[in-house]
Amino acid sequence: MLNSFSTLRKTGVAALTLGIASVFLAGCTMNGPQASPTAAEKRQELNTATTATLSKLYEAAPQSKQLVAQARGVLVFPAVLSASFIVGAQHGTGELRVNGQDSGYYSITGGSIGLQAGAQSKAMVLLFMTDDALAKFRASSGWTIGADATVAVANLGANGTIDSNTVQQPVVGFVMNNGGLMAGVSVDGSKISPLLL
Repeated sequence: MLNSFSTLRKTGVAALTLGIASVFLAGCTMNGPQASPTAAEKRQELNTATTATLSKLYEAAPQSKQLVAQARGVLVFPAVLSASFIVGAQHGTGELRVNGQDSGYYSITGGSIGLQAGAQSKAMVLLFMTDDALAKFRASSGWTIGADATVAVANLGANGTIDSNTVQQPVVGFVMNNGGLMAGVSVDGSKISPLLL
């Protein structure tokens, strides 16, 4: 009698535990976040953001439109998030366009040292002005700015034009935030790697 009561009690506890677990699992499933976007949705979102970023660049620096047209490849990171408190880090995803067509996706990561706390987002556009510069970039599995190639970050002069020495470099970069083109920015140390989307 005692053994059967003990067995019944164990069975009841097991059933109750299973029932509670089922409720929690069902709750997690129903209340969890929406399904992650598909690879195709991520590509479409990045494509739209890339086009919007280029439009903003043309508004901020009209001369850049001609440079983009001349470039052998255009790599756009619409949102590079930087977060820092003494030591910082940055990350973003981007799209490479060759002859106006999507030609691959990339991630950018990097560290920085600074006293500014907080997070900010900026857009980065890299123009590969020569076939050689583009070929070296595409052949690498991880390309570090400043080590594998120098990027001449463009600044606007007082008359609104881009420095003529900058536009003659193999790789030209633009960095923007909500206020427009950022001046005096260094992108050295940022690592760009191929991304499968």
